[in-house]
Amino acid sequence: MTTLLLIEDDAKITLAMGIRLKAAGYTVATAPDAFHAMSQARHHEPDVVLMDINLPDGDGFTVAQKLQLMPETATTPIIFMTASKAPDLKERANSLNAAAFLEKPFTASQLIDAIESAISCDESLYKQAVR
Repeated sequence: MTTLLLIEDDAKITLAMGIRLKAAGYTVATAPDAFHAMSQARHHEPDVVLMDINLPDGDGFTVAQKLQLMPETATTPIIFMTASKAPDLKERANSLNAAAFLEKPFTASQLIDAIESAISCDESLYKQAVR
């Protein structure tokens, strides 16, 4: 079963996304901030990270950089999510090899598509590395 780590500080969004993702068959771990995100990542070793960019104790880009340095999550695909319309955010996400960049609000199908694409890309990269 695919495990997702949802890093989102808005409890209502976390609840709604968690329900939708679990209904789609995913195991979902959550973290409300950067501090808890690191702990949850070590504990759950997620297959995909869903990351809000604006967190109460830092930004998602900093968390992503830290995750990329941890052996457990160094190659884990990251999907960034944001309500901000700042023009440089997508570029910054791409510089961190983001699997996807979603602007809120997005639909459940857009989210699931981004997750499935991230999983497919991650599996194909793994297969290439094993050859």
